[in-house]
Amino acid sequence: MLLFLLFAGGVLALQKERLEQVMLERYGDDGARYLNAWTDLLLQTDLDTQQKLVSVNNFFNRGLTYTLDSLLWKSKDYWATPLQTMGMRGGDCEDYTIAKYFTLLEMGIPAKDLRLIYVRATTGGVVQAHMVLGYFSDSNAIPLILDNLNPSIVSATQRPDLTPIFSFNSEGLWLGGKKSDTDPTARLSRWRDLLQRMQEEGFTQ
Repeated sequence: MLLFLLFAGGVLALQKERLEQVMLERYGDDGARYLNAWTDLLLQTDLDTQQKLVSVNNFFNRGLTYTLDSLLWKSKDYWATPLQTMGMRGGDCEDYTIAKYFTLLEMGIPAKDLRLIYVRATTGGVVQAHMVLGYFSDSNAIPLILDNLNPSIVSATQRPDLTPIFSFNSEGLWLGGKKSDTDPTARLSRWRDLLQRMQEEGFTQ
């Protein structure tokens, strides 16, 4: 419950010195430079919502290389923290989505407007599990989709290749379009583990 409360409402308390120390120790000067570029991005608070979405989507889509967990982390399914993703300069769809989500939270986008969405993606006749980030202008809106496969931010209605399965954020879990009463940290062990590791790295105080 403590981790849920720390991240609920989209409030991050960055311990900048701790983040810089961990990044430098683990990933060296290249990681530190990318972290500095990220912190510069966070300072662009004068951007409107659409500009923030585009800036964050481009920052990670252009700065990271898609890499399977089996190659990067020697694991079948590993959810990396934003710091790990930036330090390795790569990740899979979950890692792109997680990094974008927490970056937009820090730039002032409310958690209620963002959801990490598990989907079935159809590419060239092949169906595979995939994760994207959805931005909802209000609770009834059709979301805009931020995706590492498609660099353009478009409405979900323009992405017939994606079939949603469930979605979640720091505040809740949605199944079949309806919000569940379940705490996402209770249902999603990887999410709970991710938040714990982020706290240890310096994402909360």
